[in-house]
Amino acid sequence: MPREKRLKKAGSAAAELIRQDVLPNGLRVITDPVPYVESITLGIQIDAGSRDDPAECPGLAHFIEHAIFKGTKRRSYIDIARNIEKHGGYLDAYTTKEHTFIYLRCLAEHLEPSFDLLSDLVCDPVFPPEEIEKEMEVVIEEISSVNDTPEELIFDEFDLRSFPRHPLGQPILGTEKSVESFSQTDLKGFMRRHYIPRKMLLTATGMVEHDRIMKLSERFLGSLAEQAGESYLRKPFLPAHYTPFSAKLKKQLFQAQIVLGTAIARHDPLFYSLMVLNSMLGNGMSSLLNLELREKRGLAYNVYSSLSFYEDMTALNIYAGTDSNKSKVTLALLRELLQSEALQNPDPEEVLAAKTKLLGSHIMGQEKMTRRMSQMASDLSYFGRYIDPAEKSAAIGSVTVDDIAAASRIILHDAPFSTLVYKPKR
Repeated sequence: MPREKRLKKAGSAAAELIRQDVLPNGLRVITDPVPYVESITLGIQIDAGSRDDPAECPGLAHFIEHAIFKGTKRRSYIDIARNIEKHGGYLDAYTTKEHTFIYLRCLAEHLEPSFDLLSDLVCDPVFPPEEIEKEMEVVIEEISSVNDTPEELIFDEFDLRSFPRHPLGQPILGTEKSVESFSQTDLKGFMRRHYIPRKMLLTATGMVEHDRIMKLSERFLGSLAEQAGESYLRKPFLPAHYTPFSAKLKKQLFQAQIVLGTAIARHDPLFYSLMVLNSMLGNGMSSLLNLELREKRGLAYNVYSSLSFYEDMTALNIYAGTDSNKSKVTLALLRELLQSEALQNPDPEEVLAAKTKLLGSHIMGQEKMTRRMSQMASDLSYFGRYIDPAEKSAAIGSVTVDDIAAASRIILHDAPFSTLVYKPKR
């Protein structure tokens, strides 16, 4: 019988409904009943992303995310598309540096055939050669789209230069050359290593009944097993894997692109402090970056900061797009703002405003079923447990001025900042 653990967290009646089980084969299942919706959002997260690509096959995890939709032992790619849409639902997937997520949304009355479809994709893809060849062209077009979008391309190149000796530096999509080289052996080998029960998490949100989800999980996924002889250890990230740099490159574009960033060690006690700091720095119209660069000085139309929380590292990036003649002053101002009193000795009212902004985003995100589902999966992957929204709200609310100052010091002193600037060719 499955091992069940009721997830009870203080502060929220809704959390009492969250239930987690583990199938005998090791596959984890978590359900989140939301009685006020009439749909079900069902997803399978695989703990494998681009940092798990073989060194000779960058982009493989992402390509498999595409390839599993091209046919299974029981369905052609047309059958897959029609199966979900004839039941009024939709099917999608995405790949990150550390995970692949395949999910669907359907009406509650169509749960069983939708569950069957989702499990078929992750258990029995066949990778028809003619369809895989066409999908290679599709992914190459996706890479070309990134290459034509400077704001996306600069982040890929920034990571590549920041982490040249670690898989986190590789682009999620891979390269045209690597995609063209993928073979059936590559695809099947990656799936044998990573699409296994102990690296999978099934999430179900919406009009769900836990017992029914468990019965369907056992029926459609209970026979999934890890093959003997297959093993994999993710390469850990060490401080030495980050290479600080400063580079200016000429590109065929009209506007200068700037990325400033750093990589810091994982600091769980300051997790929410870093989130609030990021909210203050570059998230929203009232953020420090937007007010200083756009509203006060007119230097940038688009400027923001972002945090990426990885298994063993946190990356902070700041982006700005500006006129080529203003790139030098813009970059200097970005550096100045990082060391400003606004972050080193923050105003309590500004901290409160940033926390309220973050809380609003967090609470409203709970009203989106795909967001709820992916957040549950993220919690379990990063923290090893589901975190009740009320617990998160309390953690955000408890962040103090001193916490922000401490987080600022870590960002400034844990590792040097790197800069990458794209300037228009003359």
